[in-house]
Amino acid sequence: MTILSPPRPDLTEASPFRLFRIEVAEVWRLSRHLVRITFTGPELSAMTSGGLDQRVKMIFPLPEQSEPVVPSGTRPYQALRELPPEIRPKLRSYTVRAHRPERGEFDVDFVLHGDIGPASAFAGRAKPGDRLVVYAPNAECPASRRSGVEFRLDALRGSALLVGDETALPAIGGILTALPVGVRAAVYVEIPDASDAQHLASAADVEVHWLPRGDRRPGAVLLPAIRAASLLGGDRYAWLAGESAMVTSVRRHLLDERGFDRAAVTFMGYWRYGRSEDEPRD
Repeated sequence: MTILSPPRPDLTEASPFRLFRIEVAEVWRLSRHLVRITFTGPELSAMTSGGLDQRVKMIFPLPEQSEPVVPSGTRPYQALRELPPEIRPKLRSYTVRAHRPERGEFDVDFVLHGDIGPASAFAGRAKPGDRLVVYAPNAECPASRRSGVEFRLDALRGSALLVGDETALPAIGGILTALPVGVRAAVYVEIPDASDAQHLASAADVEVHWLPRGDRRPGAVLLPAIRAASLLGGDRYAWLAGESAMVTSVRRHLLDERGFDRAAVTFMGYWRYGRSEDEPRD
């Protein structure tokens, strides 16, 4: 007689990310160009976060919709992208600035630039009760299968360089919050105006350089500041994010002129100057 053991639950069946229905709980105006929105929802007990620069997809309704149209099923994200254009909501990548799972809420910081773009338009008029959907990490999925965190703690050897513009500021804030005592971090942030500077808490030894841009092109202030800084590769790990051309230029400078190890530079182009995310890439 053969005795069959009961099948073990297959944890790999859980999707690494899933859709969560959320609504605005609070809105905080941080500065002229930055607003922080706290989102909540009963489904968020199943959301998790990797901290640092955890990336999620915020899903915004079309102007005539009170909330986004989202499909159900086992592959909702793919189904979402395949909806007809007349009902398909707009998707944008954002960083989880803070996550409080015990309260079922998280914060996202938005850059305001008028009604150019669905995220800025939403954030500029957001009020408690407004409804969205977020595509975020699923707590039911093993951590080894989840993604969306680019900062590499395993590559950190005691000294870090963080470079970004205002769109990278929420991620920089999340990274600094996670850095432990004993780490040294040099931070260069290009912002629209001096009033957009904010307190960035960290247990690490942090030196922040705020670089107001004014009416100049993105990257016009940041790249010269990096060129003028006393930076050497060696044991330093670099994280770069923001406008694509700026990130590319800074990365090239660090690799070609400062001796940074290619494997010790993480870089992400969050946006492209003069281009909408809805436009097709070349």
